[in-house]
Amino acid sequence: MLHLFLPGDFLTSGLGARGPIGNAFQDIPLIPQLVLLFVVLFAAYLIGSINTAIIVSGKIYHDDIRNYGSGNAGFTNIMRIYGKRAAIITFVCDFAKTVVAILIGWCYLGYLTATLAGFMCFLGHIFPLYYRFRGGKGILCLTAMLFMLEWRVFLILLVIFLLIVKMTKYISFGSILGAMLYPLLFDRLNTNYPFEGQNICQMVAILVAVIVVIKHWQNLKRIFNGTESKFEFKRSKKEPDAEAAGAEVQENPEESEAQKPARINYGALPGTEHKNQKKNKKDGKR
Repeated sequence: MLHLFLPGDFLTSGLGARGPIGNAFQDIPLIPQLVLLFVVLFAAYLIGSINTAIIVSGKIYHDDIRNYGSGNAGFTNIMRIYGKRAAIITFVCDFAKTVVAILIGWCYLGYLTATLAGFMCFLGHIFPLYYRFRGGKGILCLTAMLFMLEWRVFLILLVIFLLIVKMTKYISFGSILGAMLYPLLFDRLNTNYPFEGQNICQMVAILVAVIVVIKHWQNLKRIFNGTESKFEFKRSKKEPDAEAAGAEVQENPEESEAQKPARINYGALPGTEHKNQKKNKKDGKR
């Protein structure tokens, strides 16, 4: 979908194949080329490190999304904890940052560095430099990468993802399956249309799939154990307090630890403590 953002038949022209910088400086020495490549890719990583979920939870709700739910600073967790408004902001900003990183990458050496820049943005989202390398799982960045670079793969995987989520209610399962199919579809759809740097782009697709599976490993375990939380498009209800939780345990004293489902803190409402503190201060002044 790069043609939506760039003028002309850029894929077949010299400018599009090499990017404006690569096209203008075709005879640049190797060392400056490598330095420029490093700058472009590191810039993409820094852009990816801007984690919208953490920013939204901190600025609007005065808390850290990573302290709640699955502990993941991404779209699904922020939807569960804060609801649709926060999720929409997260979706738009994380998608946009990947688009920007890819366009910066394209400016250097065209499609190849656009793919590498998208991958670095993906890594920055998962391991953000600004937030002690604790970020999201990269699915939204991967979606933006596919939208910009592989529109045919994007459409196929989007249909598969929606069907899987519709049938199972597991966003994690749809994400894992989509990431695993990405390298296969990329290879099949580009077999008859080889291009410069295709092998490197294929390796990027494989690396993305491996990282997504690793990041979702605990989700896979919970799916197989039947304890993975199913996704609903609504904000979670208030978390029961400790006394209520204790009462629940006492009502089922014979339930073994192995039989108890793994409880993930999806019910917390971060930000309420901050609001209560402000309210108490006002009451104290009165």
